[in-house]
Amino acid sequence: MNSLRTWVIGLATLAASMQAGAVGRLVDLSVYDRTSQQELPVYRHDGRYYVAGQPGHRYQIQLRSQSGGRVLGVLSVDGVNVLSGDTADWSQTGYVLQPYADSDILGWRKSLSEVADFVFADASRSYAARTGRPDNVGVIGIAVFLPRRMIRPMPMPGPIPALSEPIAGTPREAPSQLVPAPAAPMAESAARASAKMQDNGPIGTGHGERETSVVSFTDFVRASSTPNETITLYYDTRERLLAQGVIPGDDHPLAGRPDPFPGHFVPDPR
Repeated sequence: MNSLRTWVIGLATLAASMQAGAVGRLVDLSVYDRTSQQELPVYRHDGRYYVAGQPGHRYQIQLRSQSGGRVLGVLSVDGVNVLSGDTADWSQTGYVLQPYADSDILGWRKSLSEVADFVFADASRSYAARTGRPDNVGVIGIAVFLPRRMIRPMPMPGPIPALSEPIAGTPREAPSQLVPAPAAPMAESAARASAKMQDNGPIGTGHGERETSVVSFTDFVRASSTPNETITLYYDTRERLLAQGVIPGDDHPLAGRPDPFPGHFVPDPR
């Protein structure tokens, strides 16, 4: 048994459907830039998926369950579990998504009611690098688990008294989802300001300002210790993805790319 005390997303259901750029089968995963207020397009290159982030911009991870039952998603950013802060592993705690529900993950979870914003930052200023784990900066991942089927006991003949608790062997219902109050507008943070200082190198995810995001606990029993689906989404700056050939159809060279013929004409002698 892989019974685990997990988290239920306590966020408002999104009104609009996600764009076709989302990645996933059991769960769609996409990235929304909160600063520019747009969903980032997903680029497929050599069998991998990428999005382009802008240093200093806050972002959120959008999840949409495609399953008719609850699913558990163990979510990592830069190889770090976004709930516990531990180096990410499939066996760890995650978010439980209700059937066909949409949820926004705004940042690193600090408590049941608060997160520290995800913000695109220079790789050296990422949360992973600042906690001594720089090797996996630039990737978002989710391991999705289906629940173990619960077998309800056969009812006994004859009337039974009303019970205040569920009958033994039957699963408890998950607590009602909680809707957070709208977050107040935030000033430019030191984390976001430092993220903009070095925008020509690889990027990671920083530890931004705190804001309200309410969740609650629930129980979830995994059908297997191995994920039913694993989704991987890489990210970097647009300039670096252009240089790597990930983003097609753009002829603008990467700023700072070496030129084999920098002097196109003969200069006057000194």
